[in-house]
Amino acid sequence: MPIHAAPAPRGAAARALLAVCLAALALPLSFSAGALAVPAIARTLGGSASALNWVTNAFMLAFGGLLLTAGALADRHGRRRLFLGGAGGFALASLGVSLAPSVVLLDVLRAAQGAAAAAALAGGSASLAQLFEGHARTRAFSLLGTTFGIGLALGPLLAGNLIAWLGWRAVFASGVLLGTAAWWFALRALPETHGPRHGRMDWAGSATFTAAIALLTMGLMQAGQAGWMAVPTLTSLVASIAAFALFVKTEHRAEAPLLDLSLFRYGRFVGVQVLPLATCYGYVVLLVLMPLHLVGTQGMPEAHAALLMLALTAPMMVVPVIAGYLARHWESGTLCAGGLLVAAAGLAWLAKVIDGPATSLVAPMLFIGIGTGLPWGLMDDLSVSVVPVERAGMAAGIFGTTRVAGEGIALALVTSLLSAFTARYLPGTPDEAMHVASMVSAGNLPAAAAIVPAATLQFAHGTALHQLLWLLAAITFAAALLVAVMLRRPAALREATA
Repeated sequence: MPIHAAPAPRGAAARALLAVCLAALALPLSFSAGALAVPAIARTLGGSASALNWVTNAFMLAFGGLLLTAGALADRHGRRRLFLGGAGGFALASLGVSLAPSVVLLDVLRAAQGAAAAAALAGGSASLAQLFEGHARTRAFSLLGTTFGIGLALGPLLAGNLIAWLGWRAVFASGVLLGTAAWWFALRALPETHGPRHGRMDWAGSATFTAAIALLTMGLMQAGQAGWMAVPTLTSLVASIAAFALFVKTEHRAEAPLLDLSLFRYGRFVGVQVLPLATCYGYVVLLVLMPLHLVGTQGMPEAHAALLMLALTAPMMVVPVIAGYLARHWESGTLCAGGLLVAAAGLAWLAKVIDGPATSLVAPMLFIGIGTGLPWGLMDDLSVSVVPVERAGMAAGIFGTTRVAGEGIALALVTSLLSAFTARYLPGTPDEAMHVASMVSAGNLPAAAAIVPAATLQFAHGTALHQLLWLLAAITFAAALLVAVMLRRPAALREATA
């Protein structure tokens, strides 16, 4: 049986929810704001295309690779304790990033940010699952999803204005304030809870899983710089497959596995994991691709690009809450699948107008944001609803890992594909074209323009982005169909809840 704290008073539960939501605001804010800051970082600190890509990928890799471990540690050593350590560590790492004198040190500190974020998210999500039940839990997780959306929405806007007024370092300093506030509220209001503690901690599973994610991400990034058939690319990808296979073997033998593989026998559990993967390719990657396209390639001022990005991100401030209300009258699976279909239509529309004036981008970006907001507001609650509440730590860890590791992998894959598509339209040998394309994809247009005329770069990048958006639309459409089938409730359960 799980070990529970005494029930928290209503006011304390509200303050605990506030603490977790403050952390949930800081994490996507750091991701989306950091993406817009990359061109400014390139102008002041320089750095290779690989180093600049790691500004975003280091955070996502550490975040996603450590969430499973963080979920297990939260169950064993206390969800409140892990949340406090994560929120405090995030604030300290954010301070370090804002003071970093080089891109390499900045990348290392971004990885530290991601590790701390994993602890905060795993501990916070599992704590909320213990504090709230029934419709109250649905509302709490809908608010959590909305807070994530607000972080994504405000990230580009905040970053654009801070870069214009104070420089890119101020972008990361905002994480210090939010992380500190989350830590302070949690210290006073978040009750301590634990999950079951059976057997030893699965450190072998943690190591092999983290290695597999890291090697896969590095392999995909190498593909965008050296090509898919290059020796470093193939070496990393093959090593990643081997690490994944070793992880599965380890989990079958572990006394207390980090990941209960038997959960994947259930269609609804697998269907829940499809949701964050779908939003990765249909929405999250655009939070990086669009600022780099608008600022890094088209030369739009950061503040103007931030305003335009609101068309994509502003729906996240309201649609997840609406989704939580609609879930009382409609099946969650239907709402999620319908939202993904709307997002797919928006991606196809954006592909047609990507080279047009800025005003033509607004409507399709709104479609994408609104469509993604429906599953976004429901999938956090679904992630802990498909398992017993005492396994909330593992459920939160699995779902969070799927979401964040999926985001890091999707970003690395999409960036590599964009570089490969761009290289097709650039002069020179294949190696030379890929080298220039990787600089453009990283947002470092000035360095690329020293080799190839800027007009040629803009045409190549625009054409490649057009092709990539069509591919993302197809992926999102396929995911919508899969979710509609896998999240459909059995007839007996529908009748029982009618």
